[in-house]
This record gives sequence, structure tokens and C-alpha cells, in this order.
Amino acid sequence: MKKILIALMILFSAQTAKAAEIPQILADSAILIEASSGRVIFEKNADEVRPPASMTKMMTCILGIEWLPLDTQITVSASAAATEYSDLQLQTGEVISADDLMQGTMLVSDNCGAVAIAQAVAGNVPAFAEMMNEKARELGCYNTNFENPHGLTSQNHYSTARDMAKIAAYCMRNETFRRYVGTRRGNVHLTQPDYTFEASNTNQLLESYPGCIGIKTGYTNAAGGCLAACANQNGVELIAIVMHSPDYDTRFSDAAKLLDYGFEVIDSVENVEVGEVRQVVFVRGGTSGKVHVESQENFNFPILSGEDKNLLSLSFDLPKFIDAEILRGDKIGEVILNYDGKQVANLPLVATEDVAQGFSFGSLLVELSRSFKNPTQDFLLKLVA
Repeated sequence: MKKILIALMILFSAQTAKAAEIPQILADSAILIEASSGRVIFEKNADEVRPPASMTKMMTCILGIEWLPLDTQITVSASAAATEYSDLQLQTGEVISADDLMQGTMLVSDNCGAVAIAQAVAGNVPAFAEMMNEKARELGCYNTNFENPHGLTSQNHYSTARDMAKIAAYCMRNETFRRYVGTRRGNVHLTQPDYTFEASNTNQLLESYPGCIGIKTGYTNAAGGCLAACANQNGVELIAIVMHSPDYDTRFSDAAKLLDYGFEVIDSVENVEVGEVRQVVFVRGGTSGKVHVESQENFNFPILSGEDKNLLSLSFDLPKFIDAEILRGDKIGEVILNYDGKQVANLPLVATEDVAQGFSFGSLLVELSRSFKNPTQDFLLKLVA
């Protein structure tokens, strides 16, 4: 297979003169990843199950963005208004757009706003929690269970640092979400009554850490200090998750240490463009005998201090055959990023076109090929490809 990794340069010359020291953090669980590939750079008890506190709202917000037009007018219910610890102080019967509600909720970590988003999307909190869990499983978060949209302590509401990182990385691919969480101070406008006020972001790193662009704070007595932090420096984007830091402020210093470490140990980045990772899967019973699959977006493969980029490789986890019907955007498999033969990250490969159920000469050849062994099968499939 033709080599597809294109070298892109990001050298931290002053920092690579000496080996970076492993960060000493106080949080009980943590992880640091490169955002586009998900490659893990540091982890500490990353699979221990813990309360995620208001980092939960990352999932709430992204589902709101995906399911609600931003100009949707949302009336605050009595049950939403009664939710404890709500700094927006929304009252029963007030009306606010989905855009303002989601931005305000993420800025001040508002629990009432989270419930109002959940009710607008799914009608009620239990139904929304099911959507949250379905999305979590879709993202590969198998040690996560949501019971509410805000993160207030509940026995069966839990996650891990690794799962939170996956959710954060997914959310940060959405430009509207990035706008919300990267805003330091923003106006929140109520439609009824007609009133606008300014809200400040609870994430202190937006003010203090170079290149910080998000994401979400969290704190309860049970969860301790939690933070999902994202920063971009010289084109490298990192996400740090800390869970159960000992106090309100330590979560910020913990996350800053992780980000510092990540930017120090990354020597360079291999950049892979959309379309460079492109494969064919053969289709049975379709109006075409094949479907192309590719990565959804550009991604970076970070090279750490002491690593050799020549030991990077890609492999694919794809079915050889798939049945129609296929819709554009359907996940078909994964591209696996390997270093020295070991998997370090994986990314979805999705269909680039629709293939309806039906007949085609190509799909007839695909079906016929299954009756033969190689090399006859390969010959027939080559005609389709």
C-alpha cells in the first residue's frame, strides 16, 4: 500500500533538549490525548469509574446541538426551574432560544439549563438519558452510564477519564460546541421577558493557559474537582481530563501540568488528509457492487520524544462484504493507527455515498465471487473495484 502519511513539522526544539518529566498531579484519575487521533500521551487510573460531575454537560450540549435548531424557542418548565444550583436563575415560563440556553448552560455550568435542554430534545430526563447512553456507546464509551443531563450525584451516573476524553474529542469537532466552550464571557438573551445579561465561563484556564479553547468544569463533593481542558499550540490540539482532584482549584493546575507535558513531549506531527485514507468495501444486493469508505476529517498522528516516525503504520478493520442498504456517513469500520506494530489509536471510516438495495452487475459479481476461493475471487472483485 502506498505510503500515505505526509510529514508536517512541528518541532519543539528548545523543549526536546532534555527529556520531559512525568507530571505529578493530585487528581486520582487523568488522561491526556491528542485531539484528532485520540492518541494517549499520559494516563493515570484512566479506566477507574468515577462521578463526572458537570463534565456530563458536554454530552448534554452536543446532543442539543445535533437535535435542536439553534433558533428553537424553549420554555423553561417548573421541574427545570426547580433544579438545584442554577446560576442562570431561569424561572418557570421564561422563554430562551436553544442557542442562548446552551451557551449559558456551558458558560456557568447551569443545571436548570441542562434539564431544559434535555426536555426540549427528548421530552423528559429519563428519555434524554437513554439518548446520552446510546451516544456514549456509539463513541466507544463502555464504562459510562448517564442518569441525568447535569451531573449532580446519582448512584448509577458514572464515567472514566478515558471515556470523558472520547466524548470531549467528539464534541470539539463541532464548531458550535467549540464556540460555546471557548467563550470567556458572553451575553445570554431571554426572549420572554426581553432581557440580556453577561455570563462568565467557569473554566479559569481560558484566562490563564496559552492556547486554551475549552472545555468544561465539574465539581461535587462526591466527584471532587473535575475538568476537561483543551488547548491548541502551533497547530497541535490536546485534551486533558482530570477527575477527583482534591479541591476546586487543583483541577486547573493538574490540567495545566498535563497540557505542558503534552506540548513538551510531542516532537512532530504526521498529518493525514481526508481522502488519503480511502478503502473499498464490496456490497451485496445493492445498486452498486462497492462502497468507498474514508475518514471523516483530517487527523494528526503525534510523534513523541524518542520515537521514529518510520515505525508508524496504518491498518484497517473493515468487512470485506457488506449488505445494502448503506447510507452516506454510516460507520463501516475503522482505521487503526499503529506505532511499532502496537495499536495506539483508532478512528472511524464512513461510507462516502449511498448504496440502495437493488440489482447491479457489480453486486452480482460480488455475490458470484463468494462461491470461489482466491485467486478467482480476487479476479472477480477486481472487476468490481
